Amino acid sequence: QGCDGSVLLASRPGNPRSERDNLVNNPSLRGFEVIEEAKNQIEDACPQTVSCADILAFAARDSVSKVGGINYDVPSGRRDGGVSIGGEVIGNLPGPSFSADELVSSFSRKGLSADEMVTLSGAHSIGVSHCGSFSNRLYSFSDTATQDPSLDSSYAETLKGKCPPPPPTSDPTVSLEPSTPIRLDSKYYEALINHRGLLTSDQTLYTSQSTRAMVESNAYNAASWAEKFALAMVRMGSIEVLTGSDGEIRKQ
Repeated sequence: QGCDGSVLLASRPGNPRSERDNLVNNPSLRGFEVIEEAKNQIEDACPQTVSCADILAFAARDSVSKVGGINYDVPSGRRDGGVSIGGEVIGNLPGPSFSADELVSSFSRKGLSADEMVTLSGAHSIGVSHCGSFSNRLYSFSDTATQDPSLDSSYAETLKGKCPPPPPTSDPTVSLEPSTPIRLDSKYYEALINHRGLLTSDQTLYTSQSTRAMVESNAYNAASWAEKFALAMVRMGSIEVLTGSDGEIRKQ
């Protein structure tokens, strides 16, 4: 539903699975209580003025500043939507097994360019992924190869030590980018060049000729990447927003 805070809406009778409760988002998305606390404090100071959608955009901006030292201004004025349908998630979010062409197409449908897609993928320099999102690259890649040949062999062995073979008895998490896992930086692109992209959708950015030069540019020009990242975050935060008299400003 776009940048209208719809991902914050909980499931309820009549809508048994909202966006946040789709299997793609739950339990991956976290921190709802942080946004709720921010909303409560803002409502106390300035009732029904700042939308939940704006709070999400501001929280993203502040998080980028805190973990990456990248600062940018965020336009405000978003309104909150009242529709959140879990069944719409799969068709609107790029998956961890997407190819570069599929990623370009997915982002293009939201008005973002291929270069913006590659730039925003740098957000994977922080955070974690469940083993289930990439374990096929370790154990059952294709009919001709058990292991993904685009994956560095020593890195693959490290991952196998953390992710059980099928059938898995658990689904642990590992860092998306192990060298600086809590720092938002361009090390992600260096990892791709070294064939240490965790997800298929990460490594494909370097193995694909259409996006390889973008990866190399970001890897070797950290300051330029940071500037592009800030601009792309603003662009992404404007996707299908509700403004004016559309939507509402929710109290919770």
